[in-house]
Amino acid sequence: MTQGSPAAEVDITESLVRDLLQTQHPDLAGLPVRFAGEGWDNVMVRLGDDLVLRLPRRTVADQLLRNEQRWLPQLAPRLPLPVPVPLRTGQPQDGYPYVWSVLRWIEGETADLTPPDASEAPVLAGFLKSLHRLAPDDAPSSDVRGCPLSNKLEDIERRMALLAEETHAITPEIRQAWGAGLAAPIDLPRLWVAGDVHARNVLVRNGRFAAFIDWGDICAGDPASDLASIWGLFESADARRAAIDAYGMSDATLARARGWAVMYGVLLLETGRHDHPRHAKMGADTLRRLNADLT
Repeated sequence: MTQGSPAAEVDITESLVRDLLQTQHPDLAGLPVRFAGEGWDNVMVRLGDDLVLRLPRRTVADQLLRNEQRWLPQLAPRLPLPVPVPLRTGQPQDGYPYVWSVLRWIEGETADLTPPDASEAPVLAGFLKSLHRLAPDDAPSSDVRGCPLSNKLEDIERRMALLAEETHAITPEIRQAWGAGLAAPIDLPRLWVAGDVHARNVLVRNGRFAAFIDWGDICAGDPASDLASIWGLFESADARRAAIDAYGMSDATLARARGWAVMYGVLLLETGRHDHPRHAKMGADTLRRLNADLT
C-alpha cells in the first residue's frame, strides 16, 4: 500500500515548459512562467496573468487528461458554474511523454482554505444535478470513481485499520456508514460523474463557488462519489442537510454518498498524515462532519 502522495514519474521544470511552448505554441513562449501547484496526478503552471498549463506528472494521468480534453468542451455549456475547458492542447515531445493542456486561469481560493458559505449548499446541489445526466455509451468508465464502492473495499479497510490504531477518527458511526454504503444498491443509471469533487478541486470567491476544477477522473457511473463532497465542503450541518434535500436523493443513494464520504475521508487522512497536512485535515474534517450527522 502506497504511503503518502505518489511520486512524480517525470520532472517538470521551467526549461521543459519553455521547450514545449516554444515548439508547439510559440506565441505563448514569451509569457512569464511560475509554478502554481501540484496534485497527485498533475502540475499546474501559471502562464502570464490569464492562462495556466496542466501537465501530467504520472503516466496514469495521460489518459485522464485526454478525457478532459475530449469531454469538458461538451459538458461545460450545460453547467451553471465555470469549469476549466482546454483552450489549447499539447502533445508529447522529446523527453516529455504526455499530452497537456492550456487553460484559462480562474481566480479563487480552494475550498479547504476558504470554505463556501452555508448558503451555497443549494448551489452545489444544482451544479451536481446539472452534471449528473445520462452519459453516452462511449463515455469513459473508471474503476476508482463512479464505480461500485466495493472496488475500494480492500484498500479502504486496510487504511481504516491503520487509522483506528493511531487516531480517533474511525468511530462506530463511521464504520456503520461504510458498511451501509457498501450494502446499498446502485439505483441510478450510468450518469456523468466529475469524479474528484474534494475541497482542493473547488474554488471559492467571496464565500461563493467560483469554479470546479480538476476533471481528470471524469467518467460515467454512480454519482454518489460526487455527492460525498457535501461532507467535504460544508461545516454547517444545516448546509449539509440543505444540499441533500435540494439534490433529492433516494435512501440508497444517500447511503452510498455517505460511504463515499468515508472513502474520501479515510484516503485523505491516511495518506495526508504522511506528507500532506492539508489533505490530512480535509480527511479528518470529512469524517468528523459525517460522524456528527450520524450521532
